[in-house]
Amino acid sequence: MESLEPQFLDIGDRRIAYRARAASGSGKPGVVWLGGFKSDMESTKALALDAFCAAQGRACLRFDYSGHGISGGSFEDGTIGRWCEESLAVIRAASRGPQVLVGSSMGGWIALLAARAFAAAGETERLAGLVLIAPAVDFTQVLLWPRLPEEARAAILRDGRYERPSAYSPDPYVYTRALIEDGRRHLLLGGVVRSHAPVRILQGMKDPDVPYSHAMTLVEHMPLDPVTLTLVRDGDHRLSREQDVRLLIEAVEGMD
Repeated sequence: MESLEPQFLDIGDRRIAYRARAASGSGKPGVVWLGGFKSDMESTKALALDAFCAAQGRACLRFDYSGHGISGGSFEDGTIGRWCEESLAVIRAASRGPQVLVGSSMGGWIALLAARAFAAAGETERLAGLVLIAPAVDFTQVLLWPRLPEEARAAILRDGRYERPSAYSPDPYVYTRALIEDGRRHLLLGGVVRSHAPVRILQGMKDPDVPYSHAMTLVEHMPLDPVTLTLVRDGDHRLSREQDVRLLIEAVEGMD
């Protein structure tokens, strides 16, 4: 499989890095990878999707949000709205035809926000489907803020930031007041959630970060679109094992 050189798209004061694999006549929908909080386009699942697309002649688009991977900008300036804006800009600039949006964790929230934005702009033809892996919809308000100890919430309100060790990276997670406050402006679970396309959700039942009950709550909020939820009994948050990646590929193939 040939190596893809990064390309760059300037969005405001941020230079966003992306790798776009062109289709080679398969006629099948392209795939767009939307990573999680502090993840990047070189993650296990992102690379597996790229290899799958290369083998099938599909287009594949991967990119790093600002403050992630090789994109410019500061991580601490990042918010859900900012990263969603970048996602929409890259998808519009670097993809053609219907796409399967594959969103992991926070990327699942951003995929649904992108679907809403495309619908508002009359661009639902861009979507062939959504595959959501442990979708952390509304995580800043529902999953993060209530779990933070009182001293952490106080530090965010007083200092504008709080650090905690990450189980997935040597660098700590940094939660900012801007992230929390902006997240409240992008909540989805207060009403009906629309994807305007078929949705497959993959969720580990041993996920310590996004409990499987959260995925079930999301399904309950999506009565108007076809949604399938697959629970992986021994699955963790990442769902990056070989058998998990096979499930992911099968979900993408099911959007053909």
